[in-house]
Amino acid sequence: MEPVERLVAFQEIRQLASAYAYLTDAKDVDGIVELYVPDVRISSTLSGRPELHRLVSEALHAVGVTFLNVGTHHITLDEPDHAHGVVYCKAEVQDGGVGSDRWVTQAIQYHDRYERRDGRWYFAANRRHYLVYGQDVEPNPLQQDEARWPERQVGRGTHPQALESWQAFTQQ
Repeated sequence: MEPVERLVAFQEIRQLASAYAYLTDAKDVDGIVELYVPDVRISSTLSGRPELHRLVSEALHAVGVTFLNVGTHHITLDEPDHAHGVVYCKAEVQDGGVGSDRWVTQAIQYHDRYERRDGRWYFAANRRHYLVYGQDVEPNPLQQDEARWPERQVGRGTHPQALESWQAFTQQ
């Protein structure tokens, strides 16, 4: 690959991880699934976007608010249309669904395979999720009074619940 093509590949692959975090927080299951190749390999017996959609939806219903912050992203270009990488993520999660009182913080590594098809990079397989640690947070930050930003800078905010995708997802 030419140097500029390599830089574009690195940036497009980094955008996959960023989009995954944003779309997860927004509860946009359709958007998440579109980040994967159509024939995504989920496991030895499961594949395809429809099956991935079902699994992602189930997983997101098991948590409420999520806040995924991706950082270090190490990418190796294996050949022009294939790559693999590791993404570091610090997560804050309302564990147990929208009404849950449990709040956890996590350090996560995602190990990914990427594939370029028709000029666009995708996740080539289900992301391998490795938990470094998870820790309960007390008190739950969602149990604060409203911040009423910008008057008060401390308290519960309005997002992600104000997002249309969040509202649609939680009414399913």
